[in-house]
Amino acid sequence: MNIRMMLLGSAAALVAAPAFAADAIVAAEPEPVEYVRVCDAYGTGYFYIPGTETCLKIEGYIRFQVNVGPNAGGTSATNDSSWDAVTRGQVQFTAKSDTEYGPLTGVIVLQANADNATDQDTILDSAYLDVAGFRAGLFYSWWDDGLSGETDDIGSPVTLHNSIRYQYETGSFYAGLSVDELEDGVFQVGEDPNNVGVAFGIGGTAGAFSYQITGGWDFDNEDGAIRAMGTAEIGPGTLGLAAVYSSGPNSYYANAEWAVAAEYAIKATDKLKITPGVQYYGNYLGSIGSDAVVPDDFDGLGDAWKVGLTVDYQIVDNFYAKASVQYLDPEDGDDVTTGYFRLQRSF
Repeated sequence: MNIRMMLLGSAAALVAAPAFAADAIVAAEPEPVEYVRVCDAYGTGYFYIPGTETCLKIEGYIRFQVNVGPNAGGTSATNDSSWDAVTRGQVQFTAKSDTEYGPLTGVIVLQANADNATDQDTILDSAYLDVAGFRAGLFYSWWDDGLSGETDDIGSPVTLHNSIRYQYETGSFYAGLSVDELEDGVFQVGEDPNNVGVAFGIGGTAGAFSYQITGGWDFDNEDGAIRAMGTAEIGPGTLGLAAVYSSGPNSYYANAEWAVAAEYAIKATDKLKITPGVQYYGNYLGSIGSDAVVPDDFDGLGDAWKVGLTVDYQIVDNFYAKASVQYLDPEDGDDVTTGYFRLQRSF
């Protein structure tokens, strides 16, 4: 009887074992999946960063360009050819979120340039924060603006500064003031390249007409510049006019004591734009790079004139070609012809 009871007990235990094992396994609840949501509060291209209420936009471009002109490849003994191919890749990250003061914006722009496989550089092209009209960081000044073609030469030698500015904006008008560190600007003889300046910008649109007035005062060089630009839609294109005056070479404008420029951007077809342009310089000093030492004034310098043509063609959406040729004839130097051909894909 004892053996029979033992066998029956063992059989019952074997039958019950799977039930006990099944009760011990508990299936885990699947983790909720959060898909990327489109953010349409700030325009196209934004999406919510998962788990946050911050909207992010990623954009940029890839550019291939062939430059043509004297020493287009540089002045070194190994690269003094009259043409040079360069490639650029740029990515911009823009983050926005709502606050009690309005949208809080943060922008980071990374740019990589390659002259060849070994001669390359990656730079921080911009990085700034913006809220309620206040902006602080590394960004381009109003002096970076110009006419739509490539002939005009009415901007600062260096337009990317560490700055603080306030800009008031409406739909058709803006006005602002900025304080700029001009550490890599130009400096007159006896001055150090550790500078500060104050600039202002006023602009807007009125129907088919747009305008901009920009000024700046360079405290270390004790000189300033002022510039006015305007465009108007006339006939099959847009007429652009600009004038600039500088009291002396400074970080806001140093190429000449004064200059006037004009262009007419012809919209030949939906994809083709042709822009002839011309500029005249009074007391022409010449194109100035960063950290350049310049004279105290423009006295005794000759004049110069420049003429050019720029052609833009949109191959397909977000992919276009640009070709430009420019001729410069300075009174105090040799005339020079330069140009480039560019392919660019934006995203």
